[in-house]
Amino acid sequence: MYILFIEDDAIETMKFQRTMSKLESKHTLIEAKNGEEALEYLESGKSLPDIILLDLNMPRMNGIEFLGILKQHDKIKFLPTIILTTSENRDDLLECYKIGIAGYIIKPLKYEDYETKLKTVLEYWDINELVKA
Repeated sequence: MYILFIEDDAIETMKFQRTMSKLESKHTLIEAKNGEEALEYLESGKSLPDIILLDLNMPRMNGIEFLGILKQHDKIKFLPTIILTTSENRDDLLECYKIGIAGYIIKPLKYEDYETKLKTVLEYWDINELVKA
């Protein structure tokens, strides 16, 4: 499975990479530091990801702005997008579901809880029928 991970925080990215290697995941990871970089990748003609893990709070283009643009593209609008954020803001949650996300995961403070949540998310999407580009 190809995963596009969109995160601007270097520490969060290292935490994600550490979790992926600890889970001995067979996934291919594509990283973007913000929504603009992610859109460039998605429009580049390279292999599309099977799922997108998206942070909300990013500079230049936040996660909600990215989602709005993503969902207007015929070719990529059906890519399952899971929010992975620290935001417990109910307005963010509702707006994301209104736009059409596949899930909303709050990043826990404890690393062990983060690992458990991420493992569960990846196992779930591993058994789903995904739209292959």
